Amino acid sequence: MHYVVGPAWQAGATWVYPREDFSYQAKGLAVRQAASTKPLTTDGEVRNPLSMTGSHPTLQLPAVVTVINLDNGREITIRVNDRGPAEAGRVLGLSPKAADLLGVGAEPARVRVVEDEVTSRQLAEVLPGGPMLQINAAPREAVRQTDLGASNAALQNATASPQPEPQAASAGQVTAQTAVQLPELPAQWRQGQPEATQLWVETADFTARGAAARLAAQDGGSVWPSFTPQGKMWAVRQGPFTTISDADAALKRALADGLTGSHIVVE
Repeated sequence: MHYVVGPAWQAGATWVYPREDFSYQAKGLAVRQAASTKPLTTDGEVRNPLSMTGSHPTLQLPAVVTVINLDNGREITIRVNDRGPAEAGRVLGLSPKAADLLGVGAEPARVRVVEDEVTSRQLAEVLPGGPMLQINAAPREAVRQTDLGASNAALQNATASPQPEPQAASAGQVTAQTAVQLPELPAQWRQGQPEATQLWVETADFTARGAAARLAAQDGGSVWPSFTPQGKMWAVRQGPFTTISDADAALKRALADGLTGSHIVVE
C-alpha cells in the first residue's frame, strides 16, 4: 500500500481531477461499489469486500472519512483507498460491508462525508510515495582535509572527492521496495439523527451574479450564493427534485448541453 493522488480520469462523460484536500467535507450520493476484477485498489491495497473501505473521485489515497447516512442517521468510519464511483453525480463508493452497516442497498443514499484531517495527514506522511518522500536532500559541500605535516604535492591532492548525497527514492521505487499493510478499521456503526434534505443539480459557478442570472434564465434555473476556497461565487441550480432519478435525468441533460461542471447537490 502506498500514498497516491493520481491523474485525471473520466466518471461517465465527466472528467475529474484528483487533488490533496485534508479538510474535505461534502454532501452527495453514495453507492455500493461495483464488483471489480482488479485484485488491488488504486493505492495498492488488497481489495476486500469485508473491509471498511470505499472509493472517491478526487481525494488523496488513502484518506480516512466519516460517512453519515442522512436518511437513517447511521454513521461509519472508512478508509478511502480507491478511485470511483464511475457514474457521474456520485461522491462516494462503499465496500459491501460498509454499505451494509450504513444501510445502503441497491439504490444510492444521501450522505455527508467528513474527512479525518489528522489521521489522513499522518497517512500521507508515513506511507511510501507520500509528500515527505518527494523532497530531495540538499547538495552537500565537498570536505577539504589538510595534513599540516604533508608536502606541497600532498596538500594539493588533499581535497576529498565530493560524495554524492543519498537521494530520496521516487514514489515508484519506494512502493516497489516497501510493503505496508494498514490495520483494518473496525466494522461498526453509530446511530445519529436523520436529516431532511433536497436534491439539486448545480450546473455552473460564476464570479458575477449577472452572468449567473443570464444562464439561469436560459435553462429555467435559479441563482444561489456559493462559498468556495476562491471566495464567494454565484451558482446556477435546477430543482429541487423529489427523487434521485429525477436529479439524475436533470444532470444528464446538463452534461449533454455542454455544462461539464454539473453535479448533484444534497442540501
